[in-house]
Amino acid sequence: MNIDYSICNAIKHAANGIDNSLVIYDVGCQWNLHFAECINNCSGLSLPDNTEIVAAVGKFHLSAHKLLCFARYSLNFIVGAGQVDGEILETLWAPFNKISPTARSMSQAHHQEILDDHMWNSNWKKLVGIGEWVYLE
Repeated sequence: MNIDYSICNAIKHAANGIDNSLVIYDVGCQWNLHFAECINNCSGLSLPDNTEIVAAVGKFHLSAHKLLCFARYSLNFIVGAGQVDGEILETLWAPFNKISPTARSMSQAHHQEILDDHMWNSNWKKLVGIGEWVYLE
């Protein structure tokens, strides 16, 4: 229910006239089966009229799914998806692995502060660098 609420609100507030939305979710194949039913059965969930949701599974997680999921939910076969992997948090694991030996010896508060700082730095680099990607397209 939480993911349904999050998706509905994100689309309502950010889509602004966009009719198609791509939702990349680790278990998108299962989530997609009942999403429309959940919207119809819950008064707190709604989408703008004529909104089409296309569900996909991130490339890292897709290999653990059934073969049928690959053909239907692979980002390689979804028109307009581009070359994305759909794995945001997983891309942070390698940089976090570099700082984890140092962070182990810290207090819990300091450990959390260091991880937050590295996460914010990663987000800042993405935000600053997005202009280059938008300009190229």
